[in-house]
Formats: sequence, structure tokens, C-alpha cells
Amino acid sequence: MKTKALSLVVSLLAPASVSAASVRVYVGTYTSGPGQGIYRLKLDLATGALVPDGPPTEADSPSFLAWSPDGTRLFAVEETGEVRTATSGFVRSFAVDQATGALSALGRQPSGGAGPCHVSASRDGRHVFVANYSGGSVSAFPVGADGRIGAATAFVQHPAAADGAVPHAHSVDLDPAGTRLVVADLGLDAVFAYPFDGAKGTLGAPGKAPLPKGAGPRHVAFHPDGKHLYVIDELNATVTTFGYDDGRFADLQTVPTLPKDFSGKNSTAEIAVSPDGRFVYGSNRGHDSIAIFAVDPSKKTLTPAGHQPSGGKHPRHFAIDPTGTFLLAANRDSDNVVVFRIDRKTGGLTPVGEPVRVPKAVCLLMRREEK
Repeated sequence: MKTKALSLVVSLLAPASVSAASVRVYVGTYTSGPGQGIYRLKLDLATGALVPDGPPTEADSPSFLAWSPDGTRLFAVEETGEVRTATSGFVRSFAVDQATGALSALGRQPSGGAGPCHVSASRDGRHVFVANYSGGSVSAFPVGADGRIGAATAFVQHPAAADGAVPHAHSVDLDPAGTRLVVADLGLDAVFAYPFDGAKGTLGAPGKAPLPKGAGPRHVAFHPDGKHLYVIDELNATVTTFGYDDGRFADLQTVPTLPKDFSGKNSTAEIAVSPDGRFVYGSNRGHDSIAIFAVDPSKKTLTPAGHQPSGGKHPRHFAIDPTGTFLLAANRDSDNVVVFRIDRKTGGLTPVGEPVRVPKAVCLLMRREEK
């Protein structure tokens, strides 16, 4: 597992001048190498300029980040722990200085399993959810009024499959109604929808959507209509479209994320829907690209619309800014974050400016700066 590497001092440039319309960008990193925790950047919404915005905040391999609904708290998983020794990773919270964007640690809790890799918050900010990849489990935690995370109120251990497949929970996202926790399990080739009781912080018996063996569902993204769900399948490089209704799934379509002439090794990572619901994006690691899909206005199925090189190696994560103007890609193995302007008519991506160096960048979280 990743360990801290604080001996390397990374020099950050003084922030360049940005316009009043800007977005704060937080970057999670792996700290087994030169990464030092959570980095802060600022994105200019007028020009697409991306600049450093202060020193990193110490954390132990914060591989995924999430906001509280009001943006006053930031949650992170620390992807540590070992199955062999039954050692858990952690989930922690930070207070966000609304004037500067700086983070202050509030505390942490054991995540309930090894290798936590994904975190999300409830609509009211009173709970956070964690997927433990190596442990193959899911946990729910209460969040106090002071932003501190309490002991788990729910824990679900996914069992191994009858064929010996080992569980690897990879993402936890509440559905648009906020009543079911949708969990992608890469090892079990299935997506689950757990009823969530917000008063008690508990999870009920789930609905299930099986995928083909070896698909490896990793992350999910809902269409703005709340009735369709896109799942990116890490191992077979596809995106599956589901109709969704209160925990019930209808398999509508599966499309490849790779061009037909690509024959190298590849795995997929992140998936996102444009705010207007017209395009879906997915990242390829190996082909090192962002796959672009047009969304059918009525069926919500996907049509491949091209690929854009990610501007680096191993785009483990990407995110679309809140206005839908820019897409930022975090390239882990080339230690950079690259900005692309989104063509609102075609969904196409155009590189903007110079990449910003962030060691082992693995997650991006953005929020528009309030003035």
C-alpha cells in the first residue's frame, strides 16, 4: 500500500492572475512517491488557465475526494491498509476556508476495509459513504455538525461469488433521489443499489444489475434525467447504459471505449456526463485518451464520437467544471493535469494552455469560487 513521502519538497509557483470567474480545483495524489497529499489549483473560466493555488495539504494517498453539499467540507479516502493483516484504510474530513480554499484536517475514521478508493456524501451532508476496493466492502458514516466523521452506522461485506470471484467494491454514489446507494463492484461484475435510510444511516437489501463476466464495472454516472445510468467497465473497456428506476436496472446498450484499430493493453477509469446531458466521456489508460460519446436525446443510448489524447499517461481521473466549459484530466503516470475546452455542439475537446505538474495525480474535485 501507499505510504507517505514527505521528504521531497515540491516548489509551487506563486498563483498567476486569474479572472473573477474561477473554479477551485483539488487534486488527490498517491503518496508512495513524490505526491504529498491534496494539491490546490485554480481554473480561470474565461481563459482556461490553470495555476497552483498554495501548498499541498498532508494526507496519506488521498485517492478520491468528495464535497459536502454546501462546499464547507471536503472528504477524502486514504487508500491504505492490507487484506493480509486485516488493516483498514481511512476516511477523513477537512474544513474548507471559504476565503482562501485552504484545508484544515478535522479527523478521520477507519474505513472498514483495506484499500478505500471512493467516497461520496449524502444530499444533506449528514453521511459519507466509502467503497473499500481491496476489502470488497461498503461503509456508511455519520457526519457531525462540526464536519467530523463518526463511527460507521452501516457496513456491508460483499461475499465472494460461487465461481470464486473476489469482491472489489469500486464506487459508491447515491442515486438522484438520494434514497439508494449505487455500488459498482469490479470483482463481482455487478452493480448494486442499496436502500439508504437517512435517519438511521443504514443500508438495506440491494437490487442488482449483473454485467458480463470480466467486464469489471468501476464507476457510474447518472444522466441529468435521473432515469439512466452509465457504467464504465474497466476490464473489457466498455460503457454500459442502463435504464434506472428506484433501484431497478434495465440493460439498454454496451459500447466500446476504444477505436477499432487499437490492439494494445488498456483499462478504463472515470466516466462523466456533461451538465446538459448531451455527451458522455470515459477515460482509457493504455490508449491514454478520453473517449467521447453523443447521447441520443430520447433513448439516452450512446454513439461513439471520437477520442482525444489525454495529454499524458494513465488518465486515472477527469472532471468537468460546474459550468460545463472545461474538462480537466489527471494523468497519473506523467504527473500532470491537462485542461481541455469542451465544444458544446460536438462534445469535442481542445487542449488549452500548458499542463500543470502534480505528482501522481489520481483525482480531481472542482467547485466554483464564490465571490
